[in-house]
Amino acid sequence: FSREWAAARFRFHPPHSHLAYGLQAGQGGTRAILAAVQAHVITYLLFTRETECTHLERLRRVGRCEQGQALATALAETLWAAGGGGRAVVCLVTSPVTMMPREGCRADRFTERIRLFEFSEKAAAQGFISDHINCFKGEGSHGVILFLYSLLFSRTLER
Repeated sequence: FSREWAAARFRFHPPHSHLAYGLQAGQGGTRAILAAVQAHVITYLLFTRETECTHLERLRRVGRCEQGQALATALAETLWAAGGGGRAVVCLVTSPVTMMPREGCRADRFTERIRLFEFSEKAAAQGFISDHINCFKGEGSHGVILFLYSLLFSRTLER
């Protein structure tokens, strides 16, 4: 992965600002993934969460906690759909290397540390993602790459 991909994460605009509902996107290839997740974030904020505000006010009154919940819901919905509505796989980075690359493959010190967590219930996947949301949005987390791996494993390599 390029430096751009390695640095990509799910980062919102400041809470309670006019763009608090929006993910910040850098240049290049990660923008497509961020745009797809952004659509689910807006859907959650407008139509799913309970609030007494009008639709436009719902987007302007988003705090840090709501940003995290919207992101967790968006990631879980996307992974669940990729898994055909029957499973979701969430990839997180562990500290020690969990796998050594095969002969002829180059180690990147990231992929070797990924651990898979499989869920057969969407609510369980969403709760797990919510508990580990900083793994996708924290500085240096490789959050977009983790999500891309999660999509691939949720969909399965055969499909």
